[in-house]
Amino acid sequence: MLREETVFGPIASRRLGSSLGINLLPTKGKLCNFDCIYCECGWNRDGRGDTRLPSAAEVREALEAKLRECAASGTPIDSITFSGDGEPTLNPEFAQIVRDTVALRDRYYPKAKVSVLSNATRVAVPAVFEALRLVDNPILKLDAPTAELAARINKPVGKYDPEEIIAALMRFEGDFVLQTMFLRCRDFDSSSPEVLGPWMDIVRRLHPREIMVYTIARPAPMEGLEKFSAEQMRTLVAPLIEEGYNIQIKA
Repeated sequence: MLREETVFGPIASRRLGSSLGINLLPTKGKLCNFDCIYCECGWNRDGRGDTRLPSAAEVREALEAKLRECAASGTPIDSITFSGDGEPTLNPEFAQIVRDTVALRDRYYPKAKVSVLSNATRVAVPAVFEALRLVDNPILKLDAPTAELAARINKPVGKYDPEEIIAALMRFEGDFVLQTMFLRCRDFDSSSPEVLGPWMDIVRRLHPREIMVYTIARPAPMEGLEKFSAEQMRTLVAPLIEEGYNIQIKA
């Protein structure tokens, strides 16, 4: 499902409450350096009809108008969330947009959190890293522990080295949210020993302040994907829970 507005919602998010979304990508297309088999926006090849990215000025104007409208109507906002039609950090003005968003949040909804949903591929870019340090919830994805496994579930466009991602994530010193999709299909199984054990070892290396474990909730471009129940996921991550990790499980 492509977002046809730069600022949309608020919508009810199973992870973030009442979430006002910001789409820094095309409103009638998709731009991502992943092509995940579970992406609700569909395959990259199906979202190439629009390539225009909103500028920082356009985002600021649209966001302020929406925040003003929501404040006047008493609409609750728990999170102002960068999500949308692909990877938000690909917008070249991402850092400036984050700074503008934090300032507008402080003015209109000071209790709301600013969240970024990202695949973590650009965390090593200095401007992106500094911008992510400004937000309350840098929610950074790692679905698979190796490049070969990531190729099955995330289908990265170009080179993808999990060890480079992990090294970049280490710079947060645990002050971030790790997000991981749990699913099963012919070529990938989050519960298999080749995925689950090494993934847990990565969690222990990174020691994030929170882990979001979730599963499929919307139509996916690939057929045959199987979701996990909350109980199944809780059983799978039980060793980490016992070790004291803060894990949020959403089915």
